[in-house]
Amino acid sequence: MANTVIQTTSDQIHKMKEHYSSVLTGKVPPGAVFSAKPAGCTVTAYKSGKVLFQGARGEEEASRWGSKVAPKVKKIDKKTTTLPEDFASWSVIGSDEVGTGDFFGPITVVSAYVKREHLELVKELGVQDSKNLTDETIKRIAKDLIQTIPYSLLILHNPKYNELQESGMSQGKIKALLHNKAILNLMDKIAPEQPEGILIDQFVEKNTYYRHIASQKKIQRDRVYFSTKGEGMHLSVAAASIIARYAFLKEMDKLSEKAGVTIPKGAGSAVDIAAAKIIKRRGVDSLKNMTKWHFANSDKAIKISRK
Repeated sequence: MANTVIQTTSDQIHKMKEHYSSVLTGKVPPGAVFSAKPAGCTVTAYKSGKVLFQGARGEEEASRWGSKVAPKVKKIDKKTTTLPEDFASWSVIGSDEVGTGDFFGPITVVSAYVKREHLELVKELGVQDSKNLTDETIKRIAKDLIQTIPYSLLILHNPKYNELQESGMSQGKIKALLHNKAILNLMDKIAPEQPEGILIDQFVEKNTYYRHIASQKKIQRDRVYFSTKGEGMHLSVAAASIIARYAFLKEMDKLSEKAGVTIPKGAGSAVDIAAAKIIKRRGVDSLKNMTKWHFANSDKAIKISRK
């Protein structure tokens, strides 16, 4: 579906809403002022002043109101990645994970599909690098996002993580297996549609990634790209990161309730103190089920609990 975006004023948007009053949909997307369906297109106006025209007659309809906004295509640093120059404007499945550096809580992996005609909408929802967003903002954006785009979420809880790690599997291999599965799940969900590209936020070299998953019956290889700082390369990775973070935060809330202790994120000294409290209240085995046991925090927490 073609799409055209214009930037206008709130007064103009008010006039547009009156003009389209007979074809208003009554269903307004998050962050929007109105949505209407004149012949041959859909018009959605946002509080930011952007108006999105989608459909065969979208560009023609947009020309009635103003000049279209040229899409911003991020320039890719060819020294660090092999992504095509216009990759940021493609329809892409992005894949990212959260929780790998946290002592408590699971690993959450998400693959999310953002089509080129939805890039402006995803921007309007506030999607950007999740590292720049507070947890509360992530929760707000994610609740809208999961109603807007297709995605696949996998949650690896720590009892299973510890089992895999103790069997000799590296965290890198665990992540690779999860990413491959999440991507395949999402490919099935959107079939027969095919993305123009698939971008994995890079945590290992490409050859290592495929070596990690070589034993799998089905492996996604076509159109797969790898890039560090993937959230800045395509909005689909940023969206995946936000949904993964949202799922992780929900799981951490459940753990805090179960443990009777507010559990900090990360792997710092505050985590050691919280872990020691859990040992004193519930025992070492209970703590192990909540944590990535091979982290150094385990020994630190045990020592603190004995004081």
